[in-house]
Amino acid sequence: MSGKAKSPIIVIIVGIPGVGKTTVLKRLQERAVREGLDIKVVNFGDYMFEEAKKLGLISHRDEIRKLPIHVQLDLQEKAAKKIREDAEKEKHDIFIVDTHALVHTATGFWPGLPKHVIENIRPYLIVNIEASPEEIYARRMRDAGVRFRMDEKNVEEIREFMFLARISSIASAVLTGSTVKFVQNKEGRVEEAVKEILSALKKI
Repeated sequence: MSGKAKSPIIVIIVGIPGVGKTTVLKRLQERAVREGLDIKVVNFGDYMFEEAKKLGLISHRDEIRKLPIHVQLDLQEKAAKKIREDAEKEKHDIFIVDTHALVHTATGFWPGLPKHVIENIRPYLIVNIEASPEEIYARRMRDAGVRFRMDEKNVEEIREFMFLARISSIASAVLTGSTVKFVQNKEGRVEEAVKEILSALKKI
């Protein structure tokens, strides 16, 4: 044996608002426990918030997006480094990062996994959870809990944003040689999505 520490298995899971990512992740954790797989799920935005708090920049998470872009970029990089550090230290079977491939901001589209983030986290796999634009639109309209600022006003705009998010996932993966998996979270069939993701995780 070389004595070399095993590299942590990090997976990034993304999905646009209204796709049902939170529900899928919750069910994924529940199923993983039943199958004896030790999964830790962390939220990238929480890490950014903690880094911003350390610097005394904000007191509430929603204030992050109001910070100057150059400050947000720095917070992104700090958060990515801390995530990698935690993954190496905590030794879970799978360390999952919940985030976005693309963010709709007042100044345009902002990549959630730019070079300085993806190269610090170095995931084996990026899972992009999707649903039909029509389903996403319907979920957004009926779910007051969806954190959504009406950036995409209709089904066609959602379809375009999903397409750009796909491109962003692939572009990020190119930088680290990560694989990208697209998983459909169809209405009423969340367990199918969970089963597909879990199957992929076991093959890493």
